[in-house]
Amino acid sequence: MQTTATCCAVLELRQYTLKPGQREVLIGLFDEKFVAGQEDAGMTIVGQFRDLDAPDRFVWLRGFAGMPQRKRALETFYGGPVWQGNRITANGTMIDSDNVLLLRPATVTSGFALQGLARDRRPAGLVVAYLHYLQRPASASMVGDMEWRLRSALQSSGAQLQAVLVSEHSENTFLALPVRLGEEVLVWVAGFADQAAYDAQRVALEEIASVLQPLQSVPAERLHLSPTAGSLLRGMQETQP
Repeated sequence: MQTTATCCAVLELRQYTLKPGQREVLIGLFDEKFVAGQEDAGMTIVGQFRDLDAPDRFVWLRGFAGMPQRKRALETFYGGPVWQGNRITANGTMIDSDNVLLLRPATVTSGFALQGLARDRRPAGLVVAYLHYLQRPASASMVGDMEWRLRSALQSSGAQLQAVLVSEHSENTFLALPVRLGEEVLVWVAGFADQAAYDAQRVALEEIASVLQPLQSVPAERLHLSPTAGSLLRGMQETQP
């Protein structure tokens, strides 16, 4: 498993629309088989989540050391026994699996910090992701200032800014899995102890992120996520001693 100070050079944010009543079937496969199978193939499964606003949506994040490593890891996993032995069941839960953003950390400090974390079924908390669709890339100074302000506001209340990500425009070299091309997106992910903790800060956080409004092509999308039992990323990250 690739677990470095910040993970990872390249990430996929994947949103799946599932057939009614099938989300728990897919979550069972992920937590029991697909996490280990993919990490054995050379990728990091950052987190997998129930979308609290859509009962038939499953959201997950996986990371890679780089684009060449992504190609090799995907070829290994999707050609290997774990996927081949369970793909019919997994695909049978899905209506659409093509809503995929290819991302990278926006700054040297803004990737996911996963060192010391474990899949130990600790309290899940709440993970919230904001997706800002931009007409053009935000400047480095704008992103850096927004990241600093978000991180400071969250830390002051005991919550956490978990990542700030932007579009990775490299060619998709694993064509069996489409990604959304030609979009400019900035994504920030934050973790909270619970819904009340998020509600208490929502207005202030959105005000900080409003610096992006002049660049936005459409209103920001919010994902309101509950980590599964086997998710590495949780609402509140407590590292192991």
